[in-house]
Amino acid sequence: MESENGRRKTRIGFKLNGEEVEVAFFPHKTLLEVLREDLGLTGTKHGCELGECGTCTVLVDDKPILSCLALGLDMEGRDVTTVEGMTDHGQLHPLQETFAELGAAQCGYCTPGLLLAARQLLDDNREPSREQIKAALSGNLCRCTGYLKIFEAVEAAAESGRAGERENGRAGERESGRAGERESGRAGERESGRAGERESGRVRCETRRDEAEKRK
Repeated sequence: MESENGRRKTRIGFKLNGEEVEVAFFPHKTLLEVLREDLGLTGTKHGCELGECGTCTVLVDDKPILSCLALGLDMEGRDVTTVEGMTDHGQLHPLQETFAELGAAQCGYCTPGLLLAARQLLDDNREPSREQIKAALSGNLCRCTGYLKIFEAVEAAAESGRAGERENGRAGERESGRAGERESGRAGERESGRAGERESGRVRCETRRDEAEKRK
């Protein structure tokens, strides 16, 4: 326990965006408040704080939750992902790219929650239907886009992911083919070498035989 101005803080540890962290905070705080105020991750937004708008959505143990309704204390030992954790070594997630390209993010305030809810959908279902996308995002309100561009962005990201898998598969096949060719070449060289040695041996034997015949 730590104290500040006579008030006690509790320290817990959990995994945040793939890294182990420890943080001390007042026990009454919600996960939303801990993320923004104590950890400095402001991508998660304050919305209604009643659990009705979905703006504060984060992933906990790979499931979307409303961080305004979750106590920070309940996160001990858990795995939390915020929108800041969607990038991979500086590379945007396909959803972030398609949201930007298709205009699915307007004012952007609801976007972090939508991105995380959509990411969980695509992690569970790589080919969601339009109805499945609508259902997965039904708890996230947006006042700017009318939702159509959001649905289209999720569909485009799903297609981008499948295209990437296909390309990775083709690349793997090409590399496997090249590896096979290299191994085949090495095997051919070895066999050629052995054949050459055998032929050379036969020539030496014949030469010695001829020389022996001449000495007779």
